[in-house]
Amino acid sequence: MLARIFRTPGEPAQSLNDESGAATDDPLILSAPGDLPEALAAAVDTYGPDGAGVRPALLSTLQSYLKAGREAIKAEFLAGRIGGSICIRAQSDVADSLIRPLADLAVERLHPAAKATAQERFAIVAVGGYGRRELAPQSDIDLLFLLPAKRSERVIHAVETLLYLLWDLNLKVGHAVRTVDECIKAAKQDMTITTNLLEARHLWGDGALCDDLNRRYQREVLRGSGHAFVEAKLAERDSRHRKLGDSRYVLEPNIKEGKGGLRDLQTLFWIGRHLYQIGDIGELADKSVLTRHEARRFAKAHGQLWSLRCHLHYLTGRAEERLTFDVQKSMADRLGFTDRASGLGVERFMKFYFLIAKSVGDLTRVVCAALEAEARRKPRRPLRWIGFGPRQLEGFRLEGERLTVNAPDQFAQRPVDMIRLFRAAQRHDLDIHPAALKLITRSLGQVRTLRKDAEANRVFLEILTAKEDPEHALRWMSGAGVLGRFIHDFGRVVAQMQYDMYHVYTVDEHTLIALGILHKLETGELANEVRLATEVMPLIESRRALFVALFLHDIAKGRGGDHSELGARVARRLCPRLGLDEEETDSVEWLVRHHLLMSHTAFRRDIEDPLTVRTFVEKVESPERLRLLLLLTCADIRAVGPGRWNSWRASLLANLFYRAEELLSGGFSAQNWESRVRTARDKVRGALADWPAADIESFLARGYPGYWLSLDTETQLRHAALVREADQSDQPLVVDTRVDATTGVTEVTVVTEDHPGLFAQLAGALAAGGANIVEAKIFTLTDGLALDIFTVQDAATGEAITAGDKLARLSVTIERSLWGDVQPLKDLARKRTTYPTRARSMKVPPRVLVENEVSRTHTVIEVNARDRPGLLYDVTRTLTSLGLQISSAKISTYGLRAVDVFYVKDIFGLKITHTAKLRDIRRRLTDVLNDPDCVPKDSPVRLASGR
Repeated sequence: MLARIFRTPGEPAQSLNDESGAATDDPLILSAPGDLPEALAAAVDTYGPDGAGVRPALLSTLQSYLKAGREAIKAEFLAGRIGGSICIRAQSDVADSLIRPLADLAVERLHPAAKATAQERFAIVAVGGYGRRELAPQSDIDLLFLLPAKRSERVIHAVETLLYLLWDLNLKVGHAVRTVDECIKAAKQDMTITTNLLEARHLWGDGALCDDLNRRYQREVLRGSGHAFVEAKLAERDSRHRKLGDSRYVLEPNIKEGKGGLRDLQTLFWIGRHLYQIGDIGELADKSVLTRHEARRFAKAHGQLWSLRCHLHYLTGRAEERLTFDVQKSMADRLGFTDRASGLGVERFMKFYFLIAKSVGDLTRVVCAALEAEARRKPRRPLRWIGFGPRQLEGFRLEGERLTVNAPDQFAQRPVDMIRLFRAAQRHDLDIHPAALKLITRSLGQVRTLRKDAEANRVFLEILTAKEDPEHALRWMSGAGVLGRFIHDFGRVVAQMQYDMYHVYTVDEHTLIALGILHKLETGELANEVRLATEVMPLIESRRALFVALFLHDIAKGRGGDHSELGARVARRLCPRLGLDEEETDSVEWLVRHHLLMSHTAFRRDIEDPLTVRTFVEKVESPERLRLLLLLTCADIRAVGPGRWNSWRASLLANLFYRAEELLSGGFSAQNWESRVRTARDKVRGALADWPAADIESFLARGYPGYWLSLDTETQLRHAALVREADQSDQPLVVDTRVDATTGVTEVTVVTEDHPGLFAQLAGALAAGGANIVEAKIFTLTDGLALDIFTVQDAATGEAITAGDKLARLSVTIERSLWGDVQPLKDLARKRTTYPTRARSMKVPPRVLVENEVSRTHTVIEVNARDRPGLLYDVTRTLTSLGLQISSAKISTYGLRAVDVFYVKDIFGLKITHTAKLRDIRRRLTDVLNDPDCVPKDSPVRLASGR
C-alpha cells in the first residue's frame, strides 16, 4: 500500500496567505511502496507476459496505487496541511514512483532480453513542468524517451508498452522519442524544445545517455545563445499577454498563462537558468539580480499561485486554468473569504489574486528587463545623443536611451526624484532603466514622506495633467509601487475587482485606461468613434480639474456606501494637496459626485420629456460643467471594456448634451431642436434622392422628433426601406436582422401595427427563439405603425447570432408569436433550467422603483435585477396584465445586471397616482423578479388585434 503521507513533527498547516513556496526539504514524504514492483511482477507471473489477463491485472494494480496516492495528497491539501508547492512536488513524486517500476517491468518482464546490448539501452527523461517536479493535479506528464543512435525493435516495443499502459490509466502523457542527435537538432530549430530540455530531469534508465545530452545541450545549444534566448522568451511572453488581454486585471484571469500568472514566473526561471545556470529562483539573489527580500516575494507568489491552481483543478475536476465567474465564488468560499460590509467575499478573493498577479508582474518586469539588459545592451531606438560621456537630462542620466539615476543613493538623498523620474521619462518619451526601477522598489518606504512635499505633489499633478499621455507614466508609477503609496486612496483600489460581469478591469486598471482615452480625445485619435467629445475637448477651460476628476471618479469603490459621495470627500481633501485652487477643487468634487449623472439620465430616462432635461440641467448648472461631464462620461464608458461603447450610447449622450446645452445657453431650445430634426430629415431626403418624392415624404412625415434625433442616418435609411416594403407588399409584419460584428450583437428590427401587449410579445418571441435582449428601443410612428429595435445576442454563447438558419428561425418565431401560435412561457421554462451556472453564481438583488416626479406625463418604472432568459418578457407581460401602456422603454444590460426603465400610462392615458395601484405594481413586479412563475399565463393575442 502507499506509504503514509505526513508532515514533519511540529510543522503547522499552511494557509494560502502565508505559503512561502521556498525550496526546503519536503515535509510530505512519498515513497514507492515496496510491494508495487512485486505486485506488477506477480501479475505477469500469473498470466504470462502475453496472457489475456495480464493487462487488466497490471492496470488494476496501477490504478489502485495511483488513486491512493492522489487521494492522499488531495486530502492533505484540502485539509490545509500542505500548500501548493508541496502538493505539486508530491504529485510529481507519485508519477515518478509509478513510471519507474513500470519501466522496469516493461524492459525486464514484458520484453526481456538475455543480455541487453548498448543499442537496447535507453533513458526516460522528465521534461517541462514535470521536469521541474511541478505537476498540478490535472496536468500533463511530459516525457522524453532518449534512445541510442541505433534503435532496436525491443526498445521500441518497450516504449510503446509503457505509453499504452500510461494512457490506459487516463494519464495525459505528452511524449517524444528521440536520439541525442535528434534532440540537439530539434532544440536548435524550436525554442519550445530548447526550453523543455532546459528543465530535463533524468527519471529512469541509461544515465550516460542523459549525461551526453546535457553536455552537448550546454555546449551546442546554450553556449553563446543568451541574447537570442532572452529575446525569444520575452517576445513569447508579450505575445501570450496580448492574446489573453494584455492585462493582469481581466475579468476571468488565467492563472497559468495570463499576465502575472505562473508562466511569467517560469519565464523568469528559464531566462535565469539559461544565463546564470540557476537551480531555483533564490539563486538569483546570489547573482545580485534580486535581493533576498525580492527572492522571498517570488517564492511566496509562486507558492500562492500553485495553491490556487491546485484548488482550481480539484474544484473543477479538469485542467482548468481560468478563474471563471462560475468558480470564483466557490474558490472564495473554499479559501475562507467571507462577505463583509466593505465588499463581497468573492471580490476580496479576486483582489487577493490580483495583488499576487501584480507582485509577479512587477517583479518579472523589473527582473526580465535587468536580464535583458545583461544579455542585450542594444538601444531600443536610434541614439539621440552623440558626444563624450553620459548625457544628463533633468537631473538623471541617459544610458542606452533609458533614464537612470546618477548615483545609487540618489533617491535616499533626494526622495522627490522618485516622482521626477517618471515626469522626465514622460516628457521625453523615454523608458526607465531597470536599475532605476529596482532602486525605486528598494526605496518605497520613503514614498510616504513625499505626500506632504509640495514639489512632489506639483510634479505628480504635472504627470497627471500633462499634454503627453498620462496613462503610460502612471502605469509605470503603479507598476513600481509608487502611485499607490503616494496617493494612498488609489492604493486602496489597486486590484479592486467589480464582480458584475460588466466591468472588465479592476478599478485601478479601468482608471488608467480611462485617462489614456481622455488623452486620445484631446489628440483627436478617436474623432471617428467619439466625434462630439472630440469637438468639445478644445472648448473646456478647467482641463486640470477634468483629468484629476477622472483619476478620482472611482477612488472610493470597495468601501461600502455610495462611492460617488465618498469619492467626492476624497477629492475635497486631496485636491488642495495637489495644488488645485478652490474653483478647481469645487469642479473636481462636483464631477466625482455626479460622474454617473449623465449616463443614468441618457440611458435610463426619456430625454424627449422636457422635465427630464430640465432636472438634469438644474444639477449641471453651467455649460462648462456640461462639457466636463460629457468628456468624463465618454472616457468612463469606453474604459469599462471592449464593446461597452457603441453608436446607440453615443447618440443618447449627444441628444442629452445638445438639449441641455440649449437650456443652459438661454437659446430658443424649441427652435434649435426643430433645426436638428430638420437637418436629420434633410440627410435622409438627400440619400433617398432616387426614390419617388411621394415615398420620401411619406416616410419623413411618420417620424416624431425623438425618432430623428435618436438614430443615425444609416439606420434611418434601413428603416425607410422596411417601412416602404411593408407599404408596398401590404404585409402586416416585416422583420429585419443585421449582424454587427464589431460589437458582437445582432440587431432585430420589427415593423408592424401597434397594439396593446406588442412589446411583451416581441420580447417573449425573441427569448423563446434563443436570443438574449441587451438593448431595446421602441418607436410608434405618426400613423400608428410600431417600429421596435432589439439588440440581441445568442443566449447560449453570449455572442452575435450569425447563422442564417438561426436568424430565419428567429424571424419565424416572432411571426408565429404575434399570430398566437407560440406561447413563450412554455419555452422559457425549459430554457431557464439550462441557464448557465456561470450566470447563476451572480447575485443581483432585485429592485423596483416607481416615480411620478421624473416625467410630467408618464409614470416611470425602473427595474433592476439579474438578467435571465425572458426577463424582459416577464416584466412587460406583467405591466400589460396590470393594464399599463408602455409608451417608451430604456433597456440596458450591464454584465448580468439588467436595468430596464419603462414610461407608462394607465388605460385612460394618465399617470398612475393611486397609492394602492402603485403598491400593487411594486409588489407584482418584485414577485416576478424573484420568481418567474409569478408571470401571468400566456394568453394568445392575435396580430392586429390591438397593441
